[in-house]
Amino acid sequence: MNLIWLEDFLVLAECGNFSRAAELRHMTQPAFSRRIRMLEEWLGVTLFDRATHPVTLTDTGLWFRSTAQDMLARVERIPDEARRVAQASSATLRFVATHALSLTFLPDWLRGLESRLDLGPIQLVSDVAQQCEALMTQGRAQFFLCHAHEQMPARLDPSAYPSIRVGGDALVPVCAPDRQGRARFVLGAGGGKRVPILSYSAESGLGRIVRAVHGAALARLRADVAVTAHLATVLHSMARGGRGVAWLPMSLVRGEIERGELREAGGEEWRIALEIRLIRRGEAEPAAAEAFWRAAAAAAGPGG
Repeated sequence: MNLIWLEDFLVLAECGNFSRAAELRHMTQPAFSRRIRMLEEWLGVTLFDRATHPVTLTDTGLWFRSTAQDMLARVERIPDEARRVAQASSATLRFVATHALSLTFLPDWLRGLESRLDLGPIQLVSDVAQQCEALMTQGRAQFFLCHAHEQMPARLDPSAYPSIRVGGDALVPVCAPDRQGRARFVLGAGGGKRVPILSYSAESGLGRIVRAVHGAALARLRADVAVTAHLATVLHSMARGGRGVAWLPMSLVRGEIERGELREAGGEEWRIALEIRLIRRGEAEPAAAEAFWRAAAAAAGPGG
């Protein structure tokens, strides 16, 4: 169906004469009549009673007149609506963030930035690091908030995806307390007792860091992997339930450690200091995204 046919139909419905309608449409009467017939064939109905003079609309034609008017009015509004959607999209900040940071760091960090600029609408996707990286490379997100460590290079090329340090955190090995309130499992304690490890899957950014920093030491301990999962929140629940030791962000478990609900399962040597980094796409972004990047960099300071 051609939208021009709707315009032809409405002109003929208005004037009731094929020759006059053809004139108004700047075409020959046979060509105009063919277009009206093509519209009727597409619909599978007769729109005009040609036995009357002037021609009149059939009952179906009367119904279709309002439909045609609505369709053309809708089409006329499309450019304005498209511009509004584009403007709204350009003002929306599109983030991806790992689950742990979405729950802990991100809300307060954004609240702190609000003193520097009006953030406007935010679209957030929370997922494992591997999926967040994919969304960045596909251009579906402008910013990626993640944990980082010097021994685990970023998978996104820093020349194409620059980043700034916006905070700090630490991965700490934790487990449930025993009946005496001490750590139920202790890394490297000796005595031949194996330690069950709650491990991150390959898609997890935190898992990559733990393996890069402590993979060799864990192999020497002959630690047993008891559970493997994508998310820190899942391993957190398993650790609380006494299933083993999990390296969890301090930002997630600080309160529970202070209350004795979780215990560190090793000394300082088992902790992993982390940076929290904001990664952006290297290409130019809409004004709202560029303003956000400047505000985040200013808040991070010279060491960002």
